Amino acid sequence: MTKSSAFHYEFEGPYLGPIGVIIGLPVVCYGLVFVCNASGCLEAGPSLLDSIPGFLPGTVLLSWEGLAVAAGWMVVVLLLHTLLPGMRVEGAVLPGTKNQKLTYKLNGLRVLLVLYLCALYFGFVTRSLDLGWLFDNYLPVLSGSLLISFALSFYLYAASFAKGARLASGGNSGVGLYDFFMGRELNPRVGWLDLKEFCELYPGLIGWVMLNLGCAHKQFTTTGSISPSMLLVNLFHLIYVVDGLWFERSILTTMDITSDGFGFMLAFGDLTWVPFTYSLQARILVSHLPSLSPGFLLAILGLKLAGYCVFRGSNSQKDQFRRDPTHASVAHLKTLKTENGRQLMISGWWGISRHINYFGDWLMGLSWCLPCGAQPVAYFYAIYFAVLLIHRDGRDGHSCALKYGKDWDKFKKIVRYHIIPYVY
Repeated sequence: MTKSSAFHYEFEGPYLGPIGVIIGLPVVCYGLVFVCNASGCLEAGPSLLDSIPGFLPGTVLLSWEGLAVAAGWMVVVLLLHTLLPGMRVEGAVLPGTKNQKLTYKLNGLRVLLVLYLCALYFGFVTRSLDLGWLFDNYLPVLSGSLLISFALSFYLYAASFAKGARLASGGNSGVGLYDFFMGRELNPRVGWLDLKEFCELYPGLIGWVMLNLGCAHKQFTTTGSISPSMLLVNLFHLIYVVDGLWFERSILTTMDITSDGFGFMLAFGDLTWVPFTYSLQARILVSHLPSLSPGFLLAILGLKLAGYCVFRGSNSQKDQFRRDPTHASVAHLKTLKTENGRQLMISGWWGISRHINYFGDWLMGLSWCLPCGAQPVAYFYAIYFAVLLIHRDGRDGHSCALKYGKDWDKFKKIVRYHIIPYVY
């Protein structure tokens, strides 16, 4: 039996799924602009196809200026990450080693504060920086980001063949296309810089809220004010990004960092998909303003707060337990001891469902869509994210079944629900 035939492929691999994602998801990024832009938005109903506006006349998809901005953004974020002070912390134990760990520099919140405050000051106070340019040149910057994602992915694949590279078990199938997609090398680095952790949290995540700010600036310069819906979307997304960077250390124990290789899937997701699809609601609100009552806006705020409480409470509990299970905040939790010596939480947040954090995350995502009112395109994120979370739950379940064996079956009988308590 060959290595490739015995290998466990994900995403309908080794060919169909990766090809579909590599081609299909960039098309979705452009498609979201095609079906909703300044000239109109797709509307649900019998005239659905007739309501698709298409690209505006004279639309430019690729420009040297857009590529320069996308590349310049990467350079600026990298320089700030390098120059600003940050904590040096150790990550999780590397697979296949007894106690070997990598060291990471963490200063994402400082990088965000410098860039965001500068954008606010020069964009809204002195008005010397036209942040609305990002909205006007959305597609060229998107194309520049996409080219960078592909270039980085090819580099990562080639570099993974260097002597001494630590390979990811899920991206070393021997099928070139699949390994390019999943990522062969587990933790590719250039000197001290961990490329995967950097791309996961810095240029794309911070770029997302900067695109939002560009949309808010465009609305402000066009209408003379910023709508309550636009304010909510910018605030909600900023809270999410600040939370991720405030708790940056927590990502070091996630599947993306500890198990997945760094290939096209994560490179494209981090640098292009996140900023240019997660900013969808802000882009829609520049030209399409719903009339929402104060009560409805308060209900949206309440949903966001509820989702955040579930998301942050469960993630903090998990992270604290992983770092120190004897800590007073988690020592009382019931656990299932496994044969490999690890313990699985079966009470607290993690006794409610196996991924209760996903439920909170999705509730927050829904609250991001609701400020757009009845505009159907705005709910793309909530639908996509539900599919993503269900898929991630399946991936994690498969990984845990391999890791814990019969103990995982015992765990599933105790914690019955996947994500949504009493539903799924």
